[in-house]
Amino acid sequence: MPSDKAEFSGLRVAAFESRRAEDIARLIRRHGGQPSVSPSMREVPVDDYRPTVDFANLVITGQVDVVIFMTGVGFRHLMSSIEKRVDSARFLAALSDITTLARGPKPVVAMRERGLVPTYKVPEPNTWREVLDTVDRQLNVSQMIIGLQEYGQANASLVAGLEARGAQVIALKVYRWAFPENPVRLQQNIQALCNNERDVVLFTSAHQVTNVLDMAEKIGCVEELRNALRQQVVASIGPTTSERLRDCEIAVDIEPEVFKMGHLVAEAARRSATALARKRQIAVTLSAPDSHALDKQTPWYDSPFMKACRREPVPHVPIWLMRQAGRYLPDYRAVRAKTTFLELCKNPQLCSQVMVEAVQHLGVDAAIIFSDLLPILEPMGLDLEYEQGEGPVIHNPIREAADVDRVLELETIDALHFVTETVRQTRQDLPEDIPLIGFAGAPFTLASYVIEGGSSRNYLHTKTLMYRDPGAWHALMQRFVRAVTLYLNAQITAGAQCVQLFDSWVGCLGVDDYRDHVLPFVKQITSGLTPGVPVISFATGNPALLSLLAEGGCTVVGVDWRISLGDAWRTIGTEYSVQGNLDPAVLLADRGEIRRKTQEIFSQVEGRPGHIFNLGHGVLPQTPVDNVRFLVDLVHELTS
Repeated sequence: MPSDKAEFSGLRVAAFESRRAEDIARLIRRHGGQPSVSPSMREVPVDDYRPTVDFANLVITGQVDVVIFMTGVGFRHLMSSIEKRVDSARFLAALSDITTLARGPKPVVAMRERGLVPTYKVPEPNTWREVLDTVDRQLNVSQMIIGLQEYGQANASLVAGLEARGAQVIALKVYRWAFPENPVRLQQNIQALCNNERDVVLFTSAHQVTNVLDMAEKIGCVEELRNALRQQVVASIGPTTSERLRDCEIAVDIEPEVFKMGHLVAEAARRSATALARKRQIAVTLSAPDSHALDKQTPWYDSPFMKACRREPVPHVPIWLMRQAGRYLPDYRAVRAKTTFLELCKNPQLCSQVMVEAVQHLGVDAAIIFSDLLPILEPMGLDLEYEQGEGPVIHNPIREAADVDRVLELETIDALHFVTETVRQTRQDLPEDIPLIGFAGAPFTLASYVIEGGSSRNYLHTKTLMYRDPGAWHALMQRFVRAVTLYLNAQITAGAQCVQLFDSWVGCLGVDDYRDHVLPFVKQITSGLTPGVPVISFATGNPALLSLLAEGGCTVVGVDWRISLGDAWRTIGTEYSVQGNLDPAVLLADRGEIRRKTQEIFSQVEGRPGHIFNLGHGVLPQTPVDNVRFLVDLVHELTS
């Protein structure tokens, strides 16, 4: 246990430890805290012993190839369940002849009590991802039968990962988690949290999270508890517990490097005062974002762009362009000659300058902040570099299930202050009637960058993880859901009137894969954004995905040039606004061709409200500036 002298300094500390309740209370006092420890769960053997007896007979008769023991208490419950009904000596002898995996030191100890030594020990932090990693390194489980002793509840991610490797899984539930026999202290501790009578909360197991939320639901204060935890320091003993907290949309503030109770308490004592001050002062939260974007008295509210987002009549079809501040503009090239791209993205004054100059030069109806999809990855633990002529490169890509834990949670936007400052500065410098669009990469595109390590033609690594490890894919996408939601709400608070989700690479997926592996995560983001703020969802490469983009909860669906806008709108549904969709290469043609292609798009729209003119992707670097200005004027002329 760490020996530093850090103190809670009187902070009120809640904990839900059951077996070692007195130990954790003593540790909290030793570090200067006021403990409130209420056991939250107890182990209850399952009533039906027949599945375990059947499993024991399968082991004895040689019909099981591998057994995975997830917990020590589970191994003991298993032995207790079968030893009165099966020859336990034969069972143990059979176990010693087959491959066994122990998830961490506790099942190792329990097995040794019975004279068994596991074939393989799963290393720390002992999550299901390390179990799969151990399987991958040591075994080929295709066509094997695996017995999996569960710990209190099923681990769908682990089962799915084993089945994806070709194994047949026999899940053994030998005990379940229940509330304490007398839950009064637990209820009182939860109510105290809701009343903000606690400052710090310690979770020492994943199922504590489940039971605490279930009890809060039972006594009718689950939303009050969630709101209170946004103002309190939440400390987790390790990755499995942290993952459960985040799955329940509870941010984790502290996780020790060593996943033991003493280290958890010591680390919480060292960091809680600072974390508490930050949480109670932070201006950007998911629960109460600023509402200025919806202020009807502002000049931008009734701008053509915002009206088109709402499918209201407009004086002319609004136009803005993706990558409208880019290398085709001399002013932009002059700025870039003096700085790198990443340095430019981190300079709010320059970001505002290049975008405002582009808006003034082109006469467009909306601005989008000058930034990039990928800076969000740096505070999440990814080593990002923009190599000359090569584009963005991730030097520490995620390739295996166990690697997912290297992707850090974006608990606050402190490390991305330059982006929110860019929003604020650009909003200040723009004419008041020009709306400002914020943006972020969508989860699939961010995940693809992180997994591939850069650009890709076939997304082989991404699809391999997605198909082979659904649990790891879910965990990775959930990290991006939480990060992107926080990030976009921060941009809205800083001054954006609309936000766009860019899914530049999702066109590599078919409809079914998008629906199964992407759509649920996009829905989570849109449902978590400030209500009423328009959301543009833009994906390229596969027009068959358009109707699913609309299902994702957006206001406007962006369309690329691979489908006519009329067909696209009929696919999407006229209850949505659309954005698009001139091929960027058309701007390399003469003005007669630009006019013809633009008129063609308007003939497909048939005057419906809700059309925002844009390219089907970003402005190409070779594009003549005069052609871009001609397009903007043409759109205004043809639709005024």
